[in-house]
Parts: sequence; C-alpha cells; structure tokens
Amino acid sequence: MSVVQLAAGRKAPSLISRASSIGWVSVIAFAICSALILVAIFAPWIAPADPLAINPADPIAPGSAEHLLGTDQSGRDILSRLIFGARSSLVGPAVIIAISTIVGSTFAMVAAWYGGAVDAIMARILDLIFSFPGLLVAIAAATVFGAGFWAPVAALSIAYSASLARIVRPAMLRERSLPYVSALRLQGATGWRVSVHHILPNVAPLILVQAAVGFGYAMIDVAALAFLGLGVQAPTPDWGVMVSSGQSSLAAGAPEQSLYAAAAVAISVISFNLVGERLARHFGLEDV
Repeated sequence: MSVVQLAAGRKAPSLISRASSIGWVSVIAFAICSALILVAIFAPWIAPADPLAINPADPIAPGSAEHLLGTDQSGRDILSRLIFGARSSLVGPAVIIAISTIVGSTFAMVAAWYGGAVDAIMARILDLIFSFPGLLVAIAAATVFGAGFWAPVAALSIAYSASLARIVRPAMLRERSLPYVSALRLQGATGWRVSVHHILPNVAPLILVQAAVGFGYAMIDVAALAFLGLGVQAPTPDWGVMVSSGQSSLAAGAPEQSLYAAAAVAISVISFNLVGERLARHFGLEDV
C-alpha cells in the first residue's frame, strides 16, 4: 500500500477527539468565561427583573416562578442582581488587568532595553512596590480617597503592574540578548522599533498568560474590597456586595444570596485560572 493510499485511508480527527486533546476541563472553563462576558454585556435583556426594585412586602422569599432564586432582605430579585453583578465584578478586574498589562509591559521593556543602571534602578522600584500587598494598598487608597470603584482599582493596577513587570522583565532581558536584536540594530532599527515590533511580540504569550491568571486574582481582590465596603457600594449589584449584604439574612435561615454570589466569584476565578493554565501549556510556559 502506497503512502498516498495510507494517507487517503486515514480519518480526520473528529471534533470530539480534538476537544479531548484540549481537555474537557479547559473547554468548560473557556465556555464559562465566555458565558460570563456575554451575561455582563446583555444583562438588561437577560435579567428577569429590575435588580434595584425593592419590594418590602416580599423579603427573603424562597425560589418561585416569579423569583427563581428568591429575594433578598429588601425584596430584590437575587437572580437579576447576580446577572447585573457580573458587570461590576468583571469590569473592575478588566480595568486592572488592562492598565497593569500596558504599564507593566512598558516598564519591563524600558528596563530590559536600556539595561545597566536603568535596569537596576527600575528593578529596585519593582521590589519596593511588590513588597506592599496590593489589597493592603487598595484598602489604604479607599480609606484616603473614599470608597468606590476607582480608588481601589487604581491602587490594585499599580500593584498588578509591578507583579507583571517582575515576571516579564527577565523574559525581555533574554530576548534583548539574542543575536537578531544586534542584527536589527546594525541595520539601523531604532530601539523603540526593535522593542515594539520584535521583542514585545515574542514575549506576548507570557503576557497573555499572566493577564488571564491575574484576572482571576483581581476578581478576588475586587470582591473582597466590595465585601469590606471599600469598593462598589450598595445597592449597586455586585457579587462582593451581595456576599456582604446577605450576612444579615443568615440569621433568618436564608443564606442563598451570600452563597450564590460567593459561588459566582469562586466559579469565575477558577475558570479564568484554568484558562490561564491552559494557555501556559499551549505556549510551553508551565514553569514560568
């Protein structure tokens, strides 16, 4: 039998076999992340009720046809608040990761390109910032500038920028030392062009992996700040706020609000971390 015949007789891998090679866990995690983003975008059309509508006559009601997951202590629909809560619970981490990715990558790129004293000074700056826990800095920022969305997000963005820069900087230093960089410089390419068009794209997989994993951790921090009353404020629908507000219903034997919101945070964080780990395996960055 010829090679052509063998090739013709070989069946193409099925969709199921390809999905199995990727891993069902990763597929489910990616589907959950995608669903969360879609829920946050289309919340006004998906939610069955107004998440801010108060009904004092129907507080802490169990699940029913009208309120599938029941109501909170103010008679607000828990399902609707969970759906709308996906917005603030995802937007905060998204802003943190976007800012930290841009700032951290730029910081690492400048340090790696100039090297020497510039790299040493910038490395010490990163060590100084990294020595302060990001959540503690965010709490301090919320205390000084007031609770809300932007003060904690700005503080966490600085902390996450330092974390990303510490990881990306060594990779950029290695890339900076490769022969092709010297060849490009001999051809007259500027440092900015070499860094942006060559070094940065080659390190982009590492940055992508760190952004995916960091998103999950940022969700935890944002939810923790909301739980402490230093982030998004009630009655705005937010998962951290719901966990905190639901504590008053625990004594009445109705833990649903806190449990559902906490489960939403946990499932989201695990899913984004699994996606990040899958990306790391895909790019061969498991040991990073």
